[in-house]
Amino acid sequence: MTVVRGDVVDRASVAEVAAGAVAAVHAVSPFSGPEQGFDALDPDFFVRAADALLGGLADAGVGRLVAIGLFANLLGSDGRPVMDDAEAFPPEIRPFALAHTAGLRRLREAGDGPVDWVMLTPGGGLEQHAARTGRYRFGGEHVPDSAGTAGPPGLSYADLAVAVVDEIERPTRHRARVSVFVPGVADARTGTDTVRE
Repeated sequence: MTVVRGDVVDRASVAEVAAGAVAAVHAVSPFSGPEQGFDALDPDFFVRAADALLGGLADAGVGRLVAIGLFANLLGSDGRPVMDDAEAFPPEIRPFALAHTAGLRRLREAGDGPVDWVMLTPGGGLEQHAARTGRYRFGGEHVPDSAGTAGPPGLSYADLAVAVVDEIERPTRHRARVSVFVPGVADARTGTDTVRE
């Protein structure tokens, strides 16, 4: 592995860093977490990143972008984004969620450009220290339903990483945002789990 420094909101920097790559993964945030506060948040950060990535990757001849999404803009059972429910989503984090959603919108506006993107959005609790299961399931725009499972859908960082690598090596989703999760118990009726060892 070679570590290089680049600027995700600068098209020329993206093109330089991505030269020779097969794909790019966008998991960049403008700061490390809520404890840092949102006063200095650039509301256009994710839009600027989407523009620079789509343009810079195209310039470098890199045709695949896998972005990591945000649970807050998945749709709840009422059809509204999770971030619109003040009881379920902390209002102080809403500016970050709105900025992230604007970046997703910009990817969608790109249409059929030269970079084939997908946004994988953890559809439940994302657990840093959870074990890799080797399984994951793709959903749609809504928060995954936990009905008929042994618990709410969740996802380990390791299983998210597997889904990211799979969508680079064997793309199945194109120019779309999907939820990704591991249900409490696999639903044998649908057979939609993807298993990677």
